[in-house]
Amino acid sequence: MAKSDIALRKTDTIFDEVDKLQQQIIERAYDLFCNREGFWGDALSDWLRAERELVFAPPVELRQKDGRFEILAALPGVDVKDVDVRVTPEDVLIRTAVNHEHKSQDGTVHVCELESRKAFRSIHLPEKIDPDSVKADYRNGLLRLTAAVAGEVVPAKPGIRAA
Repeated sequence: MAKSDIALRKTDTIFDEVDKLQQQIIERAYDLFCNREGFWGDALSDWLRAERELVFAPPVELRQKDGRFEILAALPGVDVKDVDVRVTPEDVLIRTAVNHEHKSQDGTVHVCELESRKAFRSIHLPEKIDPDSVKADYRNGLLRLTAAVAGEVVPAKPGIRAA
C-alpha cells in the first residue's frame, strides 16, 4: 500500500490526543463509580474497567537497524482507511477503531467475544526521527512504519579570524 492510503500526520505533540482519551476514561470511571451498588468500592478497579471498555493498546514491536526505526503494530480486523498515524520527532501515535456489530441477516449469535473498541498506542522513540521520512504499509492486519533516525545537528563553530 502506498503512503497515501494511511493517514500519516506530522504533529507538534501527541499530548492533546492523550488528554482527550484520558478525559473519556475519567468520565467513564466516574459513571462506574456513581452506578456501583454501595458507596464503598475500589476507584482503581473503576479506572481499569473504564480503560478496558474504551480502549486497547495493540501489541507493537520496535526495532532499529541501519539508521532506521521499524514499528510493527498488530491491528487485525481494521480497515486501512480507519488507521490514523500521528508522528512527531520523538513519538508515534497509532489510533483506529475496531467496530463489530451483528446484523439481522447474520443469524442467531450464540457466542460473541468480539468487541467494538478504540485502538490507541503511543510509542516513545529512543532517538529522534525525521517525520518527513515516515512510510506506512498495512497488510494482513499488520501495520509497518519505517522512519529514518534524524541526523545529529552539529553546532557550527564560529570562525576565528586573526586581527
